[in-house]
Amino acid sequence: MPELTHVNARGEAHMVNVGAKDDTVRVAVASGGVRMLPATLEIIKSNQVKKGDVLAAARLAGIMAAKKTPELIPLCHNILLSAVSVDFEFVGADYIAITAMAESTGKTGVEMEALVAVSAAALTIYDMCKAVDRDMTIQDIRLEKKSGGKSGTYIRGGA
Repeated sequence: MPELTHVNARGEAHMVNVGAKDDTVRVAVASGGVRMLPATLEIIKSNQVKKGDVLAAARLAGIMAAKKTPELIPLCHNILLSAVSVDFEFVGADYIAITAMAESTGKTGVEMEALVAVSAAALTIYDMCKAVDRDMTIQDIRLEKKSGGKSGTYIRGGA
């Protein structure tokens, strides 16, 4: 079983020293979504939410959150992101799928940045629509794939 890298020999949380690692291109993709009433999805699609354009706000929130990941997750390194994208897809009558990609060239991965981007985008959708649908559910936030670094490529499901 692999070791937990953020725990030292005494079992204490610590920041991993990445100083000796090589710079490589790191890319991570995460996904998740928000399930809602069909009527809520319709008002989002028709841009009739009183607070404004839900998906534009959620995209910006996701990008901004990715850039702030080290401030939100205690042991994450500050990294220079070269790209972050947040995309949405309407699935069926009641679901918005969210996909975020983060990219950097550096000594540590960008998985947390992609995951935080999806999370913030989902929370923003919830916030902007809660007046009409408090039963929305944020679902299935997960890493889909990552590449770069010593551990190489990971693809969910091993494909």
